[in-house]
Amino acid sequence: MDEAADPAIAEVLARYFQVKPGGYGEGDLMIGVKLSTLRILLKPYLRAGLPLPAIEKALASPVHEHRLAILCLLADRAGRALKPRTANPAELTAIYELYLRSTKYIDNWDLVDCSAPEIVGAELLDQPRDVLYQLIASSNLWERRIALVATYKLIRNGQTDDTFALAERVLNDPEDLIHKASGWMLREAGKHTAPDALRAFLDAHATQMPRTMLRYSIERLPAETRRHYLQLGK
Repeated sequence: MDEAADPAIAEVLARYFQVKPGGYGEGDLMIGVKLSTLRILLKPYLRAGLPLPAIEKALASPVHEHRLAILCLLADRAGRALKPRTANPAELTAIYELYLRSTKYIDNWDLVDCSAPEIVGAELLDQPRDVLYQLIASSNLWERRIALVATYKLIRNGQTDDTFALAERVLNDPEDLIHKASGWMLREAGKHTAPDALRAFLDAHATQMPRTMLRYSIERLPAETRRHYLQLGK
């Protein structure tokens, strides 16, 4: 990865992920490796059985792309741990526990989005969801986003109650990245599993929803319905 680094790409990524004073990525270090390149470089290591303690140590790297690579690797291993031919519930749990110990290193939206569904969501498919409600109450923006985005795995398995409950808890969240994540998950819940539940949520909360959350959540609804809810919104 370091050999593939490109300073010009690093400048673009730094702007995109707001690595600037006052930005949500302030203080992060970009070396300039695109995700498409990263995934190619990562392929030989996905099934290498690298020890989790070493992976956890690597996740503490100050380089954004290093952490992204580790999280992509962990998400891949967690996904394979659920498949019938490669099922390994103990490995999934170990990855999940490593992940929750390491949230201080999962500190931008791409890091959350590539990993939370396959690691946190997958582990909780048949488990109590208390941890999601602990994370959504966190003062840490990224832990709140983990809680929301983790439910994508639940949604794809027909479980949407937690998505709606968590979205209700962030109606007054100050962060636009939380509005985007909650609106995205609401949209997916309505699209895949619970269109009536989405309409009920909108009927109850459209007048309170941040504009970004509302817009994201109604993207797949008919045009007339979208206009109706936008008129109700803030």
